[in-house]
Amino acid sequence: MRAPQRRGGAVKAVNLLLNIDVPEIATAEAFYTAAFGLHAGRRFGVEAVELLGLEAPLYLLAKPEGSLGAGDSPRSYARHWSPLHCDLAVEDIDAALARAVAAGAVQEGATRDAKWGRLVQLADPYGHGWCLIEFRGRGYDEITTGNG
Repeated sequence: MRAPQRRGGAVKAVNLLLNIDVPEIATAEAFYTAAFGLHAGRRFGVEAVELLGLEAPLYLLAKPEGSLGAGDSPRSYARHWSPLHCDLAVEDIDAALARAVAAGAVQEGATRDAKWGRLVQLADPYGHGWCLIEFRGRGYDEITTGNG
């Protein structure tokens, strides 16, 4: 990983790291490797594991249910809404969906068609939302209205 760079006095971010809180590592690692075809990279004791196979590394962080998350809010691994979720672009959405559901993901609604491709929403066993997307044609460029 590269270190942040300075440009005109400002520090520019150069790497995206995805951190996902889970109640314990072993079961979560088994889910994410089976559901999304990831593999373990580095281990950080029993508190964290790095999963590789995406453009950005995914870090599973052991955080007990009920421990404090943001502010005074206790962590809950029941299904929850968040304004941030991950989309995984896949080549075959039907096969990827079957694999994720077999690993323990819950499909939330039907697979939908759009001008740019297909999408299906999932929840992982820890309440986090995910989408599988399969681009067709020019992908998001099918609906682009401009740059900048």
